Amino acid sequence: MIAMKKNVLDTNLSGKVAVVTGAGGVLCSGFAKTLARAGAKVALLDLNLEAAQGFADEIVAEGGVAKAYKCNVLEKDTCYAVADEVEKDLGLCDILINGAGGNSPKASTDKEYFEIGDIDADTKSFFDLDAAGVGFVFNLNFLGTLIPTQAFARQMVGREGCNILNVSSMNAYTPLTKIPAYSGAKAAISNFTQWLAVHFSKVGIRVNAIAPGFFSTKQNAALLWNADGTPTARTGKILAATPMGRFGEAEELDGAMLFLLNNEAAGFITGVVIPVDGGFSSYAGV
Repeated sequence: MIAMKKNVLDTNLSGKVAVVTGAGGVLCSGFAKTLARAGAKVALLDLNLEAAQGFADEIVAEGGVAKAYKCNVLEKDTCYAVADEVEKDLGLCDILINGAGGNSPKASTDKEYFEIGDIDADTKSFFDLDAAGVGFVFNLNFLGTLIPTQAFARQMVGREGCNILNVSSMNAYTPLTKIPAYSGAKAAISNFTQWLAVHFSKVGIRVNAIAPGFFSTKQNAALLWNADGTPTARTGKILAATPMGRFGEAEELDGAMLFLLNNEAAGFITGVVIPVDGGFSSYAGV
């Protein structure tokens, strides 16, 4: 086990095999490191094998057990093949973190509000949204959760104490401007979490989700920061609507994750979505 700071709730995952999709990114690589610190053997899955491998190497260097796998979460055959590899390398999957997801400029509008004349203006309005781009966002987030769950839940059914944790978003509660496809896709993740929780309730699998508020990552940097490093107008709106007045830090997701994965602390909890948002979802703006 990695000799680092004590984990929240003293969650002990020794002997568990944890699979994290999207593990080449900032937030999901953080999940992988935290799971390793709790004693789990971690499989880091990402389309970008180099990124996932770098984080796996960091875990191993700190004394943990981790292995990186190239995986396209939209390809069922690939996910099933990777699941078989993980079982051979690390053992049967006990924990699945569905973290892969994202947005696309093709599925986003340029402006928050439609105005008369926008149809013919040099701006991407609702009427210019690309159907293929919208489909990609829905597939990446929803099918990118469904397919890995099909692949790895096969190894969980009938084994008590297994967990699936999905990553939803603040968008799932109230859609954010400009990003209709991503908002809709994350709403689907919250709904799917509840569906899965009921579906697997008789076979030893709990299914929950966390809904991160606003975290500054490489993926959303262009929306939050200008080229000179100053905050964008969107950042100003976000922070004004977040009672705690700041962006979250990646490690601030760890407590909710570890709590939901702790079979002693959360053994009777399934089908919930926990916001980790600095109060964003509670604030009406007045």
